[in-house]
Amino acid sequence: MISLKKVTILVNNKTILKDFNYEFDENKVYALMGPNGSGKSTLAYTIAGHPSYVVKNGEIKFRHRSINNLTADKRAKKGIFLSFQSPLSLNGISVFQLLRLALSGKEEPLAIKRKIDRIAKQLKIKRELLSRPLNEGASGGEKKKLELLQAAVLNPKFLIFDEIDTGVDIDALKTISKFLDRFKNKRTMILITHYNRILKHIKPDKVLVIKNGQLVKEGDFTLPQRIEKNGYEKI
Repeated sequence: MISLKKVTILVNNKTILKDFNYEFDENKVYALMGPNGSGKSTLAYTIAGHPSYVVKNGEIKFRHRSINNLTADKRAKKGIFLSFQSPLSLNGISVFQLLRLALSGKEEPLAIKRKIDRIAKQLKIKRELLSRPLNEGASGGEKKKLELLQAAVLNPKFLIFDEIDTGVDIDALKTISKFLDRFKNKRTMILITHYNRILKHIKPDKVLVIKNGQLVKEGDFTLPQRIEKNGYEKI
């Protein structure tokens, strides 16, 4: 679905990823792991089209077509979604208002509202959070649930969840994992994580390990267990 061929990424004129090659297949779940500063989030932001992440060399293709020159909003319209490590609050804008704008001309406002209410119930999101400005007064776990709600309403085909398990308590993790396990059907999903705990609930098809901006290991769902036991030094 998305392929990267010899992609080199610069951030503030510093090379973060170099000659990165990989192809993410359709309808697969990938876990992306690695030490802090290894380039995991850089890969995510690059695929999503963040303007601060400069593709110096190489090509990124989505469904066999280059997206190198597409802005983030155009990539989103094609079906690429990125959730953030630390979701920001939007002053004066509720999740409904945000999604109504994103889906303007595609879905009726009432249908969007019904969908938000249905998904919020599945994710056990308090109704009061839906009426507030987005993420205002929300805990870390609630913010991650709201990110997942947005993804579910927008219904993209390629999703990157950057540390959706960080700052999440045990109960919220189970709720998020259960929802993701159902939501993964007919989608490609990347879970960026430092921990094995979410992968105990969602079995990835492949696990990728990045170190120093390069892919150094690829394995199955048992790889995170070995990483948890031995760390990254032996990878």
